Formats: sequence, C-alpha cells, structure tokens
Amino acid sequence: MVGLMEIYSPRIPGREVKEVLKLVWNEGERDADSREVPAWKRALDLGLILFALPAALPLGAAIALWIKLSSPGPVLFRQERVGLGGGRFTCLKFRSMKTNVETKAHREYLQELMQSNTPMTKMDAKGDSRLIPLGALLRSTGLDELPQLINVLRGEMSLVGPRPCIPYEYEGYLAWQKRRFLTLPGLTGLWQVSGKNRTTFNEMIELDLAYVENQSLWLDIRIILRTVPALLAQVSETRQTRKSLSKTKVVNPSHEEAN
Repeated sequence: MVGLMEIYSPRIPGREVKEVLKLVWNEGERDADSREVPAWKRALDLGLILFALPAALPLGAAIALWIKLSSPGPVLFRQERVGLGGGRFTCLKFRSMKTNVETKAHREYLQELMQSNTPMTKMDAKGDSRLIPLGALLRSTGLDELPQLINVLRGEMSLVGPRPCIPYEYEGYLAWQKRRFLTLPGLTGLWQVSGKNRTTFNEMIELDLAYVENQSLWLDIRIILRTVPALLAQVSETRQTRKSLSKTKVVNPSHEEAN
C-alpha cells in the first residue's frame, strides 16, 4: 500500500492531505453527474468484457447452478448502492448468504470501522453461519461480484474505480470524502490492490481520492493487472485467519465465534 500511496497520492502527511481536500471541496462542489466518463475508460471496459465473455459466461452459469442447487432462494442478490455523483443504482451480485438474514450486525460493524483505525477485515473472515455452501469462497475470490459486469455494460459502474457503497454508509461521509464519487464505482480499484483488508477506512478514502485525481488509461491497466495477485493474496490471508481461529478454539474451547 505504501508504494502505491507514494506514487498516486500527494506527497504530504495524511492530515494535511485531508485539509487540502476539504479546501478543494469547499471552493465549490462540482456536479459529479455532469462529469463525463472518459472515452478511453468506456472503451477499455467494453473491450475487456467482450474479451472475457467466453470464460465469464460458463463460469457464471456454473456458479448460478451451484447456488440454485445448494440453497433455496434467488441466484442474484440485488442491493441499492451509491454511484457517480451520489446517484443510486441496483448493484448485482451472486447470492452468497442465506435468504432473510439479519443485517443489523453488518451495519453496526461498518459504522465502527468508519469511526476507528481498525483494518477493514470482512465480518466473514472468521467464519459466518449465514453463508451458503462455498459462499466464503465466492466472497474471498470476488466471484460473487461477477454479475456486476452487467452494471458495467449499463454504464453504472466501471471495471476500475472506488467500490460502490451502501446508502447508509454514504450518509456518514464527510463532504470532502464524497469526492470519491466523482468517478464511476468499480469492480476493482486502487484500494483493492493496495492491501484491502489491512487498510483502515480513512486509508481507503485516501486511496480512492488518489485514484480520482490521477485516473488514466495506464493506471487502470496497472490496477487490472494487479487484481488477480491481490485476490490470491486475499484468499491466502482469509485461510490463515481461519486456521489461526481454529487453533485458538482447540486451545481454548470456550472461545466464542462471534467475538
């Protein structure tokens, strides 16, 4: 993460970065809806999707069949997300959890991450009984987000950009932090390839803002090329976390899973 931040973010201390961004925002909020998506970005998105379709379609079909056979409920999970300029759209994912599960714990966990310097580790990194069979694998590999290629084709997302957040998360953003919505949200991004689960919420915002200010064709290509290695590292980290937790349970059987 440090190397990427040195390349793409302003070379001044983190607190001063935030102050500068606040000043820029307060000089006059730009209407992000009127900001055009660069032609090169749209061309890159469509070109890579067409190139990947022969592999993506059968893979998606296999995942959909598995979800249908292993868990009652719809194959796709639909959720309102915040995109370019704060606009709302329906984000698509393969369903990785059982239907009608409670979401209060996730909301509270997210709010805690936003207000602390705790690394943004997913709740299910230590195991989650709400997941369907192989749901953890879908989430750790990012395969649950494969249907978002449809969102990209619709122009609601891009292959590269800040992650699309949930409306209640958006409501907790400060004005200067909302500059991350001056570009299309993406399937992958600078944050995702910069130690995603080891970064804090504020570090995620700084990486997103660095991308917004420095986005280019070459940067998007570099991020795409780094995505697969980053996903493999994420899968490895998740396995190590679960192994450590399993050993802890063996040593201390009274350890509770939902700690």
